[in-house]
Amino acid sequence: MTALQTGLLCLALSACASLPDLRDLSASLQPSKVATVETQNGALPASKAQSLLAQRLRGAKKTDLTALAALEEAATGSPLTAGNKTTLLFDGPATISAMMAAIERATDHINFETYIFDEDEVGLKFADLLIAKQRAGVQVNIIYDSVGTLGVSAGFFQRLRDAGVNLTEFNPVNPLKRFGDWRINNRDHRKILIVDGKTGFAGGVNIAEDYSHSSLFRSRKTRSGELGWRDTHLQLEGPAVASLQWLFLDTWAQQNKNPLPDLDYFPSLPPVGDKVVRIVASHPGGDFEIYKAFTLALQEAKQSIHMTNAYFAPDAQILERLLDAARRGIDVKIIFPSQSDAGVVYYAGRSFYTELLQAGVRIFELKGSVLHAKTTVVDGLWSTVGSSNFDIRSFMHNSEINVIVLGDPFGRTMESAFQEDIRNSHEVKLEEWEQRSPAERVKEWSARRLAYYL
Repeated sequence: MTALQTGLLCLALSACASLPDLRDLSASLQPSKVATVETQNGALPASKAQSLLAQRLRGAKKTDLTALAALEEAATGSPLTAGNKTTLLFDGPATISAMMAAIERATDHINFETYIFDEDEVGLKFADLLIAKQRAGVQVNIIYDSVGTLGVSAGFFQRLRDAGVNLTEFNPVNPLKRFGDWRINNRDHRKILIVDGKTGFAGGVNIAEDYSHSSLFRSRKTRSGELGWRDTHLQLEGPAVASLQWLFLDTWAQQNKNPLPDLDYFPSLPPVGDKVVRIVASHPGGDFEIYKAFTLALQEAKQSIHMTNAYFAPDAQILERLLDAARRGIDVKIIFPSQSDAGVVYYAGRSFYTELLQAGVRIFELKGSVLHAKTTVVDGLWSTVGSSNFDIRSFMHNSEINVIVLGDPFGRTMESAFQEDIRNSHEVKLEEWEQRSPAERVKEWSARRLAYYL
């Protein structure tokens, strides 16, 4: 988000909502004995769900994943889904290539929801492919955020409309477009692509020139080479794709009175893998599902919390969860950016360093590229990839989506990626941090005061 966009949102904010009190979240929940596990044929009986979870979640040592899964369902209202295939995609080129390959194979429909859809080389190439598929008889439906596309010309979207693509502008900046229901501070920060109802994508990658090159992640590039943003996305196949589809269709219905054409949005989705997945989505005025999921995961951590997040401005409650985890001996490591596209948010994040370091959290700053990834791994067994930043804006003001994957195999892959980013990072030590200049401290203090609005 640019400084202009941030300023616009701050000025437009008319009232201060607040996050719920979750200090006794786990004690207040009444979880089922076994978490609900959905398949293409509906929910499994409790005995079969218990057997499947015991098999799929092997590898847990101190962590009782089955108990955490039941708590998480009670908190978020979202069931687990079995039988999925998950593919991690790192950085823009790999992610956009995979999305475009899926789009090429589409035969019925393409549903695409994004925060940023820029009118640059990457955006134009993506738009050209969508137009080509629309002209070939595949219906394309797009939801784009009004603030995220603030600098994009009307002609860019008109060309898509002229080709037959259905478009919805999420919460337009112009109040006349949603007269009487203007919610400019509520943004659609999700990045979702669903192709034929069978293949889904979610994560942090927008459609923009920033993603035309890879970062240093698993790359032989030198520091002098052209580097893109560091991000993580997830390709999903199997029964869980239906949850992504429901989210897209629900957002469309909330934002556009014109119904979508009647297509095969929910085809049969037989199992294609062994991953147990939970789709957790949140929206303004909702039940703070992603906030609750993070709160529980941090609270229930037994060994490690490894987080990568570009925009860090948490509220006091969830910050205390992190600090408490470090104080009780949990291995807490966080990778932050060393440079950012959003200066105020960057300094807001750094304003928390002293508290984190003093509690025993190890802090790393990624070198070379702008960090945009939003991933967390807890105990090597609970993993999430999504659009949600670790800040008040994502938890309260935005529509967000995170994919949670349970189990050791996926967790190992996430841990491997985390360690690779550690190798490309500089560790910030407390004694070094305390030597920063007064000017830096003033910037941090000032940015911290704006954390609610960022």
